[in-house]
Amino acid sequence: MSEISTGSTPEELLAIAVRVAREGAVTARRMRDEAIGDVQTKSTDTDVVTAADKAVERQVVEALLADRPGDGVLGEEYGDSVAVAPGAVRWILDPIDGTVNYLYGLPQYAVSLAAERDGEVIAGVVVNAATGDEWTATRGGGAWRDGRRLTGSARTTLDQSMIATGFGYDARRRAHQGAVLAQLITRVRDIRRLGAAALDLCLTAEGTLDAYFEKGLNLWDHAAGGLIAAEAGLVVSGLSGAPAGGQMLVAAPPALFPALHDVLVELDAAGGP
Repeated sequence: MSEISTGSTPEELLAIAVRVAREGAVTARRMRDEAIGDVQTKSTDTDVVTAADKAVERQVVEALLADRPGDGVLGEEYGDSVAVAPGAVRWILDPIDGTVNYLYGLPQYAVSLAAERDGEVIAGVVVNAATGDEWTATRGGGAWRDGRRLTGSARTTLDQSMIATGFGYDARRRAHQGAVLAQLITRVRDIRRLGAAALDLCLTAEGTLDAYFEKGLNLWDHAAGGLIAAEAGLVVSGLSGAPAGGQMLVAAPPALFPALHDVLVELDAAGGP
């Protein structure tokens, strides 16, 4: 077990997160041409990882532990660095959320970094590495972008709402998700699939998208973005009272959440493989 580092207010942790996430975003942009020539696969042939994913994760972990050697880090590519003591901070990192976008040169890929204490995320930042756009939040301190406090969409009806989602890498899961969308699309204004859960959550937090849902997310996919959405006043939850997580995450303003929730339950969006 590691010793607990000092200086652990959410605001202090956010300042560290912003600095190292920005540095990671610079590395991701700089490495892109080189990194896409070194691509491997993970769970399926469509689940890719580049040299930049690994390099950014190593860089961010080293920077965090240099500042706060008693902390732990959970990263997408290398897992948990150390076990943390009760009350200690664990950082949750997705070095490049949206790796397929990164591979294809689409400008939606992000460094997502959150600080968690005793199972609660208390600070988080998401940096779109392609554009430099940045979203931040602290627990109880609101969600922000460029000095503007975020409050989500003012939309009140599902049929006028733009809904974002994402798809898993397993073909059987995609088939189920496609069947859900085939029925959902007639009940909403439109559907968007941007390919980066952290950015989906941030765009929903700022109201550019009206709501978002996805099955199969890992903690690093939604730790920072989920806090940003929640601090913007959105309901961030699973279905039927379950917490947001791998089975389902829904993020929507309070006025939209019940209708979207009920449709997703009706369509068995959390079901399938």
